[in-house]
Amino acid sequence: MASRTNKRASRRRGSVAGLGKSRGVIGPRVARVGGDRFGIVAVDCAKARSKWLLADFYGQVLIGPTPVEHTRGGLDDAIGQVRGAIQEHRLADQIVAVEQTGRYHKPLARAFSAASLEVRLVHPLASRRYREAADPGIKTDDKDLGGIWAAATHGLALVEPKVDAFWASFQLLTRHRRDWVRKSSALCCQIKEHLEAAMPGYAGWFPTLWEHPAALSLALDWPVAASAVPAEAIQRAGASALAEHLRRKKIGFQQRTVQRVIEWSAGAATPDVGHRWHRRIAAELEADRAAKARQIERLERQIAAHLAATEYVLLLSIPGINVVSAGEYAAELGPIEHYAHGRRITGRAGLYPSRYQSDQVDRADGPLVRSGHRRLRYALLQIAGNLMKCNLHFGALAAHWKRQGKDPRDNHIRVASRFARISFQMVAGRQVLRHPAIQGRDCVLEKLLRFHVKHQTASEAMRTDLRAAVGQLPTGERTAEAAPLAEQLAQLHRRRRRRGVRPLAEVLPLVLAELGWGQVESSGSGASGPA
Repeated sequence: MASRTNKRASRRRGSVAGLGKSRGVIGPRVARVGGDRFGIVAVDCAKARSKWLLADFYGQVLIGPTPVEHTRGGLDDAIGQVRGAIQEHRLADQIVAVEQTGRYHKPLARAFSAASLEVRLVHPLASRRYREAADPGIKTDDKDLGGIWAAATHGLALVEPKVDAFWASFQLLTRHRRDWVRKSSALCCQIKEHLEAAMPGYAGWFPTLWEHPAALSLALDWPVAASAVPAEAIQRAGASALAEHLRRKKIGFQQRTVQRVIEWSAGAATPDVGHRWHRRIAAELEADRAAKARQIERLERQIAAHLAATEYVLLLSIPGINVVSAGEYAAELGPIEHYAHGRRITGRAGLYPSRYQSDQVDRADGPLVRSGHRRLRYALLQIAGNLMKCNLHFGALAAHWKRQGKDPRDNHIRVASRFARISFQMVAGRQVLRHPAIQGRDCVLEKLLRFHVKHQTASEAMRTDLRAAVGQLPTGERTAEAAPLAEQLAQLHRRRRRRGVRPLAEVLPLVLAELGWGQVESSGSGASGPA
């Protein structure tokens, strides 16, 4: 019987022909000039000041450990000493190996780069291994410099790609939004906790409390005397008084919502002793949450503008991908030119199993590797969860794997890996979704338009984003994108008096013209824009 081979175990994990990382190898450069003519500046960074030394490739120290203040004068003095040593020792080539330390290494890296010195970054885990191997149990700045130098000589001082200002701002926006979302979620939990103390069981009557602004307003804004119990005050007021309160607040409501509040008050349990203060704290927290929600909407509009300016907007043609998830994925991934194929994406995210091999023992299916771009991994797994819920193809795959008894975590990784391959083909090839197992696709412009209508984006910003997205569409797909927009414009003309018709009626004809749909004629009354 022929022996079966484990494809995953036999897959190449890298070649031993060149040790070290490909972006950190300096061997060929050392061979050209000689080890005694190749200088390595090792920099150990801290908050207010750092230490550095200069040694050649063989380890001969040319300038010993020297402190440098993080000021313009201190950095200029250090650069002057390095340049003087280069002339004195006739170094033909050199690099500056800076250890990553939060954000504290960035001023030094920028200063050395501005002085036309090649800067490379060393991960603290790499320098730590070399320091501990040479001096176990001793941790000093001088020993750290030795570890940084050793990591650089072994190809672990890596060249970082230059960051474009557009992509840097895109990434900052998505990360800032994610931070606001987490803080808002924490506030929601706090509000429910205080509301449960003041009005026991109220939130249970409205599981999605923030989708019922009338119920939330009655819980937090209804006037209750200091000595009164909220449930009793609501019960005495009655449905008509509650409805009148909502009308004064200009909050839309349905009568059944008010009736549910009355039903709750009829059988509500006794609140905590400090229910008055619990209710007041909940109201203050809700004001904070509402402010954060407005901030999140503003950030999402800016994320949509950045997304529309890149080829990643084509990912909106995948059912189950929305503007925010596509934007977060694009910002963390960066320019698609940095990736050779789809597996590079999952490799950077660390979505592959760890491997342990020694002699005849080979465990190739270990847990996920600990290293990797954690934010990119998070974005991929978030999209995988959305696809399993909202995409028929991936939902059917997930259900099939579940029937087979597969681990749900493994199912998420499988979907994320497939999405990474599909997204690479779409973005790198500048094409919309083409998948043999997925019948039909979403319209990119229609989905982007729905997003802007929901977020009440200004017509000028909406028009700019849609035009930018049109520029990213393949020419052959523009007719398919124009048809639903033309139908929507016709519906707007039929319902001219509805709120929000005029801004869309001004935007859609211009977008249709960009798509080459031809003239769109107005029915003649009311609209003053190009429609």
